[in-house]
Order: sequence, then structure tokens, then C-alpha cells
Amino acid sequence: MKLYELLEYNDIVIQCHDNPDADALSSGYALYWYLQNMGKNPRFIYRGVKEIDKSNLLIMIKKLEIPVSYEPEFDEVPELLITVDCQYGQSNVTKTEAKNIAVIDHHQVTVELPELSEVRSNIGSCATVIWDMMRAERVSVDDNPLLSTALYYGLYTDTNKMSEIAHPLDRDMRDSLSFIRSTILEMTTSNISLDELKLTGKAILDYNYFGNHKYLMIKADQCDPIILAVISDFSMETTDVNVCLSYFVCPEEVRFSIRSCVKEVHANELAHFVADGIGGGGGHITKAGGIIRPELLTKLSGYEDCTLEETVFKEIQQRIDRYFNTFEIIYAKETKMDTSSMKMYEKQPQLVGYVKLTDIFPVNTMVEIRTMEGDVNIRIDDDKYLIIGIEGEIYPIMKEKLDNSYKAVDIPYTSSFEYAPSIKNSITGESKNVLEYAKSIIGTGRTRIYAKPLDTYIKLFTTWDEDKYYSGLPGDYIAVREDDPYDTYIINGRLFDQLYKEVEA
Repeated sequence: MKLYELLEYNDIVIQCHDNPDADALSSGYALYWYLQNMGKNPRFIYRGVKEIDKSNLLIMIKKLEIPVSYEPEFDEVPELLITVDCQYGQSNVTKTEAKNIAVIDHHQVTVELPELSEVRSNIGSCATVIWDMMRAERVSVDDNPLLSTALYYGLYTDTNKMSEIAHPLDRDMRDSLSFIRSTILEMTTSNISLDELKLTGKAILDYNYFGNHKYLMIKADQCDPIILAVISDFSMETTDVNVCLSYFVCPEEVRFSIRSCVKEVHANELAHFVADGIGGGGGHITKAGGIIRPELLTKLSGYEDCTLEETVFKEIQQRIDRYFNTFEIIYAKETKMDTSSMKMYEKQPQLVGYVKLTDIFPVNTMVEIRTMEGDVNIRIDDDKYLIIGIEGEIYPIMKEKLDNSYKAVDIPYTSSFEYAPSIKNSITGESKNVLEYAKSIIGTGRTRIYAKPLDTYIKLFTTWDEDKYYSGLPGDYIAVREDDPYDTYIINGRLFDQLYKEVEA
């Protein structure tokens, strides 16, 4: 859905979920502002049995002049109702009759969506979704510091203080907004009431510790998700605790926050593992979190006689234990791969892109390369290049290996991807589109590898990055270069046949 499709309607009501949080308020505010700018006169409401009373949200509404009204008895039938940060028909939003329905959200889809809908479940906040939709129509919020501050705070709260950001669009919005720092500080220091302080202490005292894998599970009463982050952060100060998962359970959703202090456990990967098939999760290597949908969780077998809270505890514990027991860890720098059971392959003549980093920024510039897989921080030198893979993946390569494996071709590089990788000067903040500097190359066929499909899960610490592992799943390939028995890496099984062909004996 495009935002301009909403402009054919005149009587428009924007509704966020009951008991709204900062992301719901910022999303509705952004959509209200957009529609007003386009000559419409929308209304922004929320319903339910409870009026907003949290200090940070009251400050947000007042200081940022958010035009939201509490309408528990709303009985009009507008021409168009747009639900933001929720989906029409879900249990967390009071049903409002309307002639036409639209939905803008970032949660997992749990109901049948109307034709007018934009739901991006891999984005960290609904604020980001609407910001990107406005950006697609060349509508900027740069001249509105109140709205910019609201959008920033919506993302901040829905990603546990930015710790659970996974998608590059969230990072792009975070980096681009000019927000009012004093207002952000005032809101972020008004998050916890005295009751929530007591809730935090009570939750920590009632922890569950699992010494076999050195992790904590801490259940809290229903609270602002930021409280979960506070609980997890504090608990990670404890000796012999490598991982902590804090959570709360309510009929509408289960929220959880994860922290890890060991390089062998990426918090974002564990969050995906915990929520797989029953919700969604993501974040950073050390900080992550997610949501589990109770209606999906209760469909799992084996919990027929359990309460929702018992089901949540048992399922999360089983998934964490399975995560720890599933992966084999390989440190490439210390492991010379046994190639006797591997076949030899050579690279297919696949057209890909390459970029000479000194064409973008000068030598010795520290840069941050932003991709779908995450941010890569490197220092530019004369011999360092980037390869752009067939799905937009980015990886650095030295000139010697580039020359041995590829040759330049006189074909313009024109690939496009879900997210165009960017490169930013870490000091000045200047950002450039990597694809604008890309040229085409093709494999020479001289790159040979030994490879075999994986039948287990592995975590591979490569020789070029000893602090961050690459995950391999059954069906992916583990590979090692013929000319370097320690240069081991993972190749996506879905892409392997496009990239390599077997060398006949």
C-alpha cells in the first residue's frame, strides 16, 4: 500500500491500539501530520478501558503536541478507519465500525488483512514503517522537530532503547532524525514508576537459573517492555550468568528481552530461535528481544493441561536448551578442515559487483557499511575492496584475492535489492550509496574450494573475524579455499548451485 492511496477519502479516523505505547502514539501522529499536509482533516483516537497515565507518555503527548484523544465510547462510522501499530480485529484494539479499513503495522500478521494494508513484520517499529512510506513519497519530517522526536522515541521504546534494532531501515531512521534531546532525556528518565521499581525487584528475586548453560529466565508482571530491558541488563552483572531472558505474559502478547555476554551466543539469533513460528525477534549481538503471540503458542501440542504462563515458561526453556544443544562451534583459526569427505568446486562465472573503497572515501577513513546482514566497520586502505553478492550481501576482500578470483567486465552494474547497502564516514557522518560506485566483475573459475552440505547446525568463527560467528544451518554448505586450509566459511544452501559447480575428477 502507498500512503497516497488514502487520499481519496475525506472522513478519516486514525486509531491506535488500546493502552497505547510510544510507538503507537508516534505512528498515529506521523500519519495525522502526513494527511494534514495533504489537505485532509483526520482525527486521531484510541479506545479501551484505560486512559494513558504513564508519566513518559503524558510528557510525550504534552511536549510533542500529539493530537490524540481518548474516545472509549466512539460510535461514529467514518469513511476510512486506519489502524496503526495494530491490526483491525486483534484483541488489543477495540473494534470501531467503518466503511473502509486500512492497516499499517510492524507486528506478525494474526488476522485477515484488508486490501489497504502495509504490514512489515521485520521492522522494529511502526514509526519506521510510516517514516519510510513518507520518504517513498519524498515527504520529509526534517522541518518538524516535534514529530522527529516522537518518531525517534517510538523506535527507542519499541526496540528496548535501540538495543533490538535488526533492520537497516530502523537504523537509517534513527540516524537521520533531528530530535530534541532534552525532551528525549525527560521522557527516558520518567519510564519507571515506584510501582514498576518494586515490580523489577520482585521479578529479579524470583529468577530461574539453569547452570548447565549458565542462563537466567526471569518472569515479570506485565509492564512497559523497557522494564524487561532494565531487568536483563541488571541481571547480566551476575557471576556465572552468560545469558538472561526476561519476559512477561498477558493474553494479548508475550514480550521478552535477551542479553548475552559471550561471543558464542548472539542475542539476536537466540531471539529468532525462541520466537520461531510463534512470533518474531531480533536485535543486536549482545541485546535483543521479541514478541510471542499467545494464539500461536497455544496451538503447539503437549500443553493442553497447562495455563498460558506454564506453557510460556516450558516452551521458552525447551527452546533455549535446544539452541545450546543444537550448534557445533568451529574456530577456523585453530581448525584445519579435513577435506577428505568434501568435493571440489569452482566458482561459476556469475556477474557480481565490486567497489574500490578508495573511490568512495580516502585512505585511512573509518567507515560503517550498512547492509541487510548488519553494520560492518572497517578502515579504508588501497588494497581493500567490497564484493556485492547476488542478493546484495556485502563482504570485504583484499586486492590479491580479488585479482585471483575475478576479472572486470565492461558491463554496467545495475542490480537492485530490498535494501541498497550504504557506506558512512564514521567521523563526519557523511553517507553514500555503495551501488552508485559499483562496477561489474565475473569469476575467473580459478577460485576452487572444498565444500560439503551441512547436516547439523554450526557456528563458525572465521579467520577474518574472531569475535563474530556465522551460522550454518542444515542444507547450507561449509567450504574451505583450496589454497588456504584455514579460510573456512559458510555458503547459503539456496545460493550454492548458482555460485559453484563441481570439478570433475
